[in-house]
Amino acid sequence: MDVSVGLWVGTIGVLVALIVADFFIGGRKPHEVSIKEAGTWTVVWVVLAVLFGGFLWWYGGSQPAGEFFAGYITEKSLSVDNLFVFILIMGKFAVPRMYQQRVLMFGVIIALVLRAVFIAGGAAMVSTFSWVFYIFGAFLIWTAWKLIKEARAGEEEEEFEENRLLKAIERRFPSTDKYHGTKLFVVENGRRLMTPMLIVMLAIGTTDVLFALDSIPAIFGLTQDPYIVFTANAFALMGLRQLYFLIGGLLKKLVYLSYGLSVILGFIGVKLVLHALHESGVHVPEIGIPLSLGFIVVVLGVTTVASLVSSRRAERREREAEKIDA
Repeated sequence: MDVSVGLWVGTIGVLVALIVADFFIGGRKPHEVSIKEAGTWTVVWVVLAVLFGGFLWWYGGSQPAGEFFAGYITEKSLSVDNLFVFILIMGKFAVPRMYQQRVLMFGVIIALVLRAVFIAGGAAMVSTFSWVFYIFGAFLIWTAWKLIKEARAGEEEEEFEENRLLKAIERRFPSTDKYHGTKLFVVENGRRLMTPMLIVMLAIGTTDVLFALDSIPAIFGLTQDPYIVFTANAFALMGLRQLYFLIGGLLKKLVYLSYGLSVILGFIGVKLVLHALHESGVHVPEIGIPLSLGFIVVVLGVTTVASLVSSRRAERREREAEKIDA
């Protein structure tokens, strides 16, 4: 799709305006987010994404619109996995519930900026070296296999481990042990100190980079248009804060989420390898966007339903076991 500089500037301007509006309407005053509020804003961000997809359909046709929706759904589903780690980070830093939405808002903004850098680098590689699709495809297939092995082994990350960048920042800049409202810095005994609020924001933003290592190659497997890659990531991330409060308590019930994500990543990995072979002159069938979009939706639907049914059966067995013991 031919994207002018003006469209890029206008799109970024609209995204910034939406983030600012989100902050002043729902995130300026620290408070505990209710399920109703989280649900309302989740719907708002989904509707905005659908409207943007409609704009792409009007501007460039069905192809870019289909690529956006496939990328958006993929990034959204992969971002749900981020929430598990976000919960661990909130627990490690003992973030008060009334400040959690502020932490997530600025943490997600940091993540979006870092992802933009990743996307720019990925777009440059894709446009210059066609063989990079082999690397992306192989990496996604390996990641899918790793997810399945971890799921079958029942491995869960029980505590958050700070990354090297975060540790370096904490060593370089002294910090306080207590929260001071939403302040990022305070002055104590003549020293300027970081507060845990800034540290946890950086933890959220920089930890997301690890998830971008598989999500960015995945979306490049669906579209090579950097404009669509960026906007799909932006809309998926910007609704992540509300999703955290909406389904945070339901995450443990999505017992088959890792299996679903591994199937999606493996599928996109195969799609990338086929595309690389096609670019190399080998006559192989390629997987189109309609099939990709349908496959992703079906896998997510089956995964969600199967997870909820399994969780409900497990809860029923626990209740029956408690009755017998009583």
